[in-house]
Amino acid sequence: MHATTLHRPTHRETLWALEEAFERGDLITVFGRCTVDYDGRASSTLGPGNRLVILKPDGSTLVHTDEKRTPVNWQPPGCEHHASVRDGRLRIRGTRQTPAETLDVDFEQIHQFSALSVTGGRDLDLQGSEEDLRQHILGNPSLVEPGFTPLETERESTAGPMDIYGKDRDDVPVVVELKRRRVGPSAASQLQRYVEALHRELGDGVEVRGILVAPSVTDRTSALLAEQGLEFVALDPDTGQPPEDEASGDVVSDSEAEDEDDSDV
Repeated sequence: MHATTLHRPTHRETLWALEEAFERGDLITVFGRCTVDYDGRASSTLGPGNRLVILKPDGSTLVHTDEKRTPVNWQPPGCEHHASVRDGRLRIRGTRQTPAETLDVDFEQIHQFSALSVTGGRDLDLQGSEEDLRQHILGNPSLVEPGFTPLETERESTAGPMDIYGKDRDDVPVVVELKRRRVGPSAASQLQRYVEALHRELGDGVEVRGILVAPSVTDRTSALLAEQGLEFVALDPDTGQPPEDEASGDVVSDSEAEDEDDSDV
């Protein structure tokens, strides 16, 4: 495995190392004091500050601060990386053509540079995924409730694709939202948006039910589901069965559960 690390390099040293790393297709990290400018579908500017920039060989660019798990600026795979030194600064630019976008990171100081040849392990072997949960339900629909009949998966709506769409034993349309972990209020809100979208599609006079399926929910989520007339079914994505002891699941705050909602795969 190839690895290059430079501690407090000059701009020129970093430029040479970047160009070589681009040629090799390395995973690159640059930490230093920089400004960030984005121009494309909108525009934004970040003033001077110490930030971590990650450049991936697939064209992705991620700009991280010392807060939160998501980057403050980013460019998706498929972009092109370029580097130059001008006006006493090192510039790293990520560009893509469709849509036309440019992300410029101008380094005043570079504290550390790393380039690594990272290969293998790209495919995540995820245990207990939403897809596992979906297959359990499709194989045994009564896990949701007796008489439930799945009709479609990933059914499109104005609120996005529904995990499972079906009907209950009384022929009432049912939206089933799947989550592989204990979830917070955002999951209830998401399910409510699907139910409202189906109401608009089928007509306000048509009854629509919404059922959230997850290992467990927070107390606030349970109250919100009841308030909105939505339902909850506890299922373990690994076994496809109700958890042996729902209370023994992960105990998390509502804010932590909302993070998990966002990160579901």
